Amino acid sequence: MIERVNAATESRTVLRDLADVVADLRTSRDLLYQITLRDVRVRYKQAVMGFGWAVLMPILIVLSGMVVRLAMAELSGGRLEGEIVAAVAVKAVPWAFFVGATGFAVASLVGNANLVARVYFPREVLPLSAVLAQGFDTAIGVLALCLLLPFLGVRLHWSLLWVPALLALLFAFTVAAALFLSAANLFFRDVKYLVQVALTFGIFFTPVFYEPAMLGPAGARLVMLNPLAPLLEGLRLAVVGGHDLLAPLVALRGGQPVVEWSPWYLVLAAGWAGAGLVVAAVLFHRAEFKFAELV
Repeated sequence: MIERVNAATESRTVLRDLADVVADLRTSRDLLYQITLRDVRVRYKQAVMGFGWAVLMPILIVLSGMVVRLAMAELSGGRLEGEIVAAVAVKAVPWAFFVGATGFAVASLVGNANLVARVYFPREVLPLSAVLAQGFDTAIGVLALCLLLPFLGVRLHWSLLWVPALLALLFAFTVAAALFLSAANLFFRDVKYLVQVALTFGIFFTPVFYEPAMLGPAGARLVMLNPLAPLLEGLRLAVVGGHDLLAPLVALRGGQPVVEWSPWYLVLAAGWAGAGLVVAAVLFHRAEFKFAELV
């Protein structure tokens, strides 16, 4: 009975923390807008390429992926088709968003030490503004992608209705990572270096250049445990493949059946995003009273 009471109390505390976070962000929405606008202006102020910087990273990822897939096609005696290029492009844009947003958010609290130390405001505003500023860049990349895909043979179909839900989950998971890592970087300053290493090599453990089914039955299941994998693969299948994500998809690789997609992957992604956002928001909120001492 005592354990049940303690659990209920803890649950109410978590809900209270979440309510406080939402209320703080609602009252500080103008500040969030202004800081996001400042971050966007700083990125493009005196920039020679202008909005070209917004599509540079996705372009580089697509070109790298094309080199990798071309090498794989040469080894297997195949050819690099437009569908493969489209698949890499569709996954390159959200991956670039996650990398850019996380990279900027990790240092957002340390980079605004004067504000954190001298002025009271919801500290969640800083990592969240970094994510929103990267979202502005990503919106430009998405526009460029929409103009490119028809030339690669991608057509409109009903499965595109899954795209907003997948992007919402990607945004939620990115915000969770931004909140958790930005706070951790205040307590342990080498976190930003670990994040840089993880983001640099993470592309090889995330299905951006390849499809999980290429790794065989066991490898595909293992890669899909990556929180970003179901989101990227879901976007590829929904946009390029025209596949309904509520239906499973099995392919033959080397004579073996490999699960390319299962609706449970969508549940897994939603779990990572939802639980991650709740945990990160609560931890950030409970630790932020120490931030002024640590910066």
